[in-house]
Amino acid sequence: MDEIDTECLSPTAIIDSDNEGIIEYAMNAVRDSGEDPVARAVKLYYAVRDSIRYDPYCPFYLPEHYRASNVLKTGRGYCVSKAALLCALGRVCNIPSRIGFATVRNHLATRQLLKYIGSDLFVYHGFNEFYLEGRWVKATPAFNIELCKKHKVSPLEFNGREDSIFQAYSLDNKKFIEYIEFHGIYTDVPVDKIVSAWERVYGRDRVRKWIDYFEKSGGKSGRDFYKEEVLKGKIKS
Repeated sequence: MDEIDTECLSPTAIIDSDNEGIIEYAMNAVRDSGEDPVARAVKLYYAVRDSIRYDPYCPFYLPEHYRASNVLKTGRGYCVSKAALLCALGRVCNIPSRIGFATVRNHLATRQLLKYIGSDLFVYHGFNEFYLEGRWVKATPAFNIELCKKHKVSPLEFNGREDSIFQAYSLDNKKFIEYIEFHGIYTDVPVDKIVSAWERVYGRDRVRKWIDYFEKSGGKSGRDFYKEEVLKGKIKS
């Protein structure tokens, strides 16, 4: 195994695949899948996709906000948080795992969320990559079934052999996701790069306002994404 694959099997302070809770969760998830890495990766994907609730209003500015064991404990996270957890679970199961980033447009948006961020661009959206059968395969566990039903989008499936990335259209044939730019692949979550990119796109004052609010509220956003208004048409650029 080459150097990069070795790094993709090792725990970090954020991808804490050596955490006892993470190890236990991974082993329970793959209990009935045998020793096949593909079957194991599929089990891990669905465990994260549907057991961890997608929440775009989670804290985002410190390493502990992405730490896999913390995401597992809280049971919620946004796309990068969930990718970090899936990455850690893969490493527990000896599957080389890493995190990729992209900017996307029209990301299961609600009217309130678009107003909150001030843009229809979602910068540094995170996904996972597993090394399976000699190649890297993308897996995107962000949106749980409950959320997909609300937004009339088919839940993303993953078979361990084909890339699983966001669909271009929803079930009612409305524009859903457009990938704008890819930002590279990492063996750990680059928190500083994420925050800096958000400041460039959303404005430093807006991002600092979010951080100040989280600091004062103890990390609670006070928002419920699942009660927000789903936009019916294509978002204007």
